[in-house]
Amino acid sequence: MGDGRFTPPLAAIFGCAGTELSASETAFFRDHDPAGFVLFARNIESPGQVRALVSDLRDCTGAENALILIDQEGGRVARLKPPHWRAAPPQGIFGKLSPETARHAAKLNARLLADELLALGINVDCLPLLDLRFPGAHDIIGNRAFGETVEIVSLLGRAVCEGLLEGGVLPVIKHIPGHGRARADSHLELPRVDAGRDELEETDFAPFRAHADMPLAMTAHIVYGAIDPVRPATTSPTVMNDIIRGSIGYDGLVMTDDLSMKALGGGFAARTADSLAAGCDLVLHCNGDMDEMKQIADAARPLDAEGLRRYHGALNMLEQPEPFDREAALAELAALIGAGQT
Repeated sequence: MGDGRFTPPLAAIFGCAGTELSASETAFFRDHDPAGFVLFARNIESPGQVRALVSDLRDCTGAENALILIDQEGGRVARLKPPHWRAAPPQGIFGKLSPETARHAAKLNARLLADELLALGINVDCLPLLDLRFPGAHDIIGNRAFGETVEIVSLLGRAVCEGLLEGGVLPVIKHIPGHGRARADSHLELPRVDAGRDELEETDFAPFRAHADMPLAMTAHIVYGAIDPVRPATTSPTVMNDIIRGSIGYDGLVMTDDLSMKALGGGFAARTADSLAAGCDLVLHCNGDMDEMKQIADAARPLDAEGLRRYHGALNMLEQPEPFDREAALAELAALIGAGQT
């Protein structure tokens, strides 16, 4: 499934400032043709408003299937909230159920999330987290993670990917190659993980290896001392080539985590150039700040040949969903979660 473009889009995903596009944003996005957009709570008011905003964003690129991303995990990370949208449970809920019940419930919840997003024209959910939960780590991950073992995170991550894909929405595996051990919040500072490579391969990296066939991945702004003691994964050619593309074997489209997070140093042009040079296919910038977006656009380039192949590979995984009984799914999900907690 193509996107209607005849030239490669800019290797960037941008946010916007409010609930509708300004004239300057419209002109900027039309001039630079980013590969996609990301929505946050500041962009969300009502279902009709979100549908109109999504339509306007796609009109800027002329791409019918331009990637429209959102972080709709459930729990404390949810951009769509009541009263207009369901309060989905945090992913950690599912890890507390028996494995087979957990797998079914996680897939059903993801199918419901896809139904909610596709109704708005959103075709990418930044989910699932494949980060393991570690005792003593910063709670920025916490109950956003499925659990503490490779087995449960891999099982439920696959279930979520299947549920989203069946609902016509692309999953994003994150935060590759693993954020769970971090003892700092990468939104605020640069975490460092000093576990040995063998240990990382057997634990943190393993759920990502089990999802190497998924279309989209988001990096972790984390230094892995045993791999590259200086650069975080996002800007490290060593982590990208030896770990993400190498031992994990991931050949999907890799986007950065948000370039405006304080874990990264330097200006936005340098962050962009370093991320793309390291091997990321796309840079992600979320806050809608026009000055920062201009710096990124000036430093970015169109998707290269490999990036364009991966981009179209992701779009080709978008399918029209089969008919779906939403009310029955909601009732079944409630019963599964309730039975698992008794």
